[in-house]
Amino acid sequence: MNAPENIALQHGFAEQLPELARKASAAPVPAPQLIVLNEPLARELGLDVEWLRTEDGVLFLLGLNLPEGAMPVAQLYSGHQFGGYSPQLGDGRALLLGEVETPDGLRDIHLKGSGPTPFTRGGDGLAALGPMLREFLVSESMHALGIPTTRSLAVVATGTPVLREEGALPGAVLVRVASSHLRVGTFQYARASNQMRVLVKLSRYALERHHTEGLQADNPPLALFDHVVAAQARLVAQWLTVGFVHGVMNTDNMTISGETIDYGPCAFLDAYDPGSVFSSIDTGGRYAYGNQPQIAQWNLARFAEALLPIIADEEAEAVQAGSAVLEQFPAYFNEAWMGAMAAKLGISADLADLVDLVTTLHGLLEASRVDFTTFFRDLTRAARGDRSAVHATTHDVTALDQWLDRWMAHSPDADAMDAVNPVHVPRNHLLDEALRAATAGDLGPYEALLAAVRAPFTPIEGGERYAQPAPPGFAEGFQTFCGT
Repeated sequence: MNAPENIALQHGFAEQLPELARKASAAPVPAPQLIVLNEPLARELGLDVEWLRTEDGVLFLLGLNLPEGAMPVAQLYSGHQFGGYSPQLGDGRALLLGEVETPDGLRDIHLKGSGPTPFTRGGDGLAALGPMLREFLVSESMHALGIPTTRSLAVVATGTPVLREEGALPGAVLVRVASSHLRVGTFQYARASNQMRVLVKLSRYALERHHTEGLQADNPPLALFDHVVAAQARLVAQWLTVGFVHGVMNTDNMTISGETIDYGPCAFLDAYDPGSVFSSIDTGGRYAYGNQPQIAQWNLARFAEALLPIIADEEAEAVQAGSAVLEQFPAYFNEAWMGAMAAKLGISADLADLVDLVTTLHGLLEASRVDFTTFFRDLTRAARGDRSAVHATTHDVTALDQWLDRWMAHSPDADAMDAVNPVHVPRNHLLDEALRAATAGDLGPYEALLAAVRAPFTPIEGGERYAQPAPPGFAEGFQTFCGT
């Protein structure tokens, strides 16, 4: 086996925060097979694409052929899961291999499904092929849409069957890349375990990774909090503008970087409904599409609680300072949300009646349960003078025409709308079809859908099916699963 001497893995997290890391190693696999490789991302990371496709390269992607001195670790964190606090979670089936230096800063290389760790909690530490392919494709879609996200470098089949409720499934490892894997839950663990020195180190490490200007602030932990509040407000606003439902917004799934992480039970809206829930385990609708802003703010309140001891010595002073920052979340969110909606409508974000235009439109969309993605592409046709497509979506043409007349008075830019309203998202029926085929050994539908979502704003000649809504009846009762 040729060790990857040309890969310079750093281990800043493991070295600087050993209290939050546990040594672990990837489980051996009987029959590794590279299923999909993100070649553009590999090049961004300075990795040799051709070498990654070799036997030695595939073993590197599995964490089984690492440079000398490598320190793979499982990361430790807590988290509120569906509102209930779990004092110790951590990477139960994941490994941080290390960090690589890129022109845009450090990037984590991280495995999912690589076997048991000290935090596996009775599970097998493995992952099935379908969910790993889901994360690869949906994260690539989010990246192409310009939404901050963790990325997927590769999916490697292991040859190890994974036993789940539906039977034995083909096993796989996902290789994930992120600006970091620091989570709100990481800070919660340090605070709950009363490790104040670790909390200070963690705060500084987060600032060094994600907000270096905050290191010079009068109150660096408060500067970090403000940075994360603003980043998460922008992120959730972007989710809403493309109809994305994360599905499991636990505090251990909220990053300090402001990147989307963990694509388990996620989905994109078909019929517009703020109450849309797809996750099979979200029986109470906590993480419904329209609830995502308030859940993000709730999670950030938990982040503030974790930071209180290092924001100020006096608790009352810390609470006052943290609350003042947290109260800015609605303003940060509304600015991002209205700016994004103005762009989708091809009009200025400075219009006096923008809020009313947006609110009225969403009421019309909800009343008619229109296909979210299709409607905004059809709206560009209306901007060019053809209202027939949007008329066909509504039960109340008169009310829609009244809204269209108000909107057209602002001279919407149809070309600008085409640049921000996607033709292609991972529609649930297409993704479900592609994953079923891939699990059965046919990657053709998956590769075709991946190519479509990587070009979200460009219609595909002969590929109209990738822009069409779900067939009648599909969306009723459709569920997604965590993929554990």
